[in-house]
Amino acid sequence: MSRRKAPAAPAAPQCTVTVCRGCCCGTAKIPGVDHAAQLATLKSELGPAAQIRIVNCLDACEQANVIVVQPSSKGRAAGGRPVWLGLVNDPDATADIATWVRQGGPGLAETPDILGLYEFSPSRRIRRKVED
Repeated sequence: MSRRKAPAAPAAPQCTVTVCRGCCCGTAKIPGVDHAAQLATLKSELGPAAQIRIVNCLDACEQANVIVVQPSSKGRAAGGRPVWLGLVNDPDATADIATWVRQGGPGLAETPDILGLYEFSPSRRIRRKVED
């Protein structure tokens, strides 16, 4: 009999965190923000808890920097829907997003009250680009 370890269980379904880095988000048009540090923080803080997806433009430039947190399949089954966050230009907001996603994100963890200040509803046309 072999004493090999059983294969690891598949990773739990994870949230997808979409980070806009287009014409306005992540550029000098939003001064005073360390855009590279924001992205590095999300990647290091979330690790396997989320898939980080960088997109060119979410067409919500008036809300730059935009981050969309999409629920995991388990979160969606529990009623979670994508949460659009705009004006995410503060390291504390980035940290709050990472903490929430590690706790399960939409559908599985209560959205922190502070993130409600960043939440916005884009037009249906814009939402379809990311959510479909």
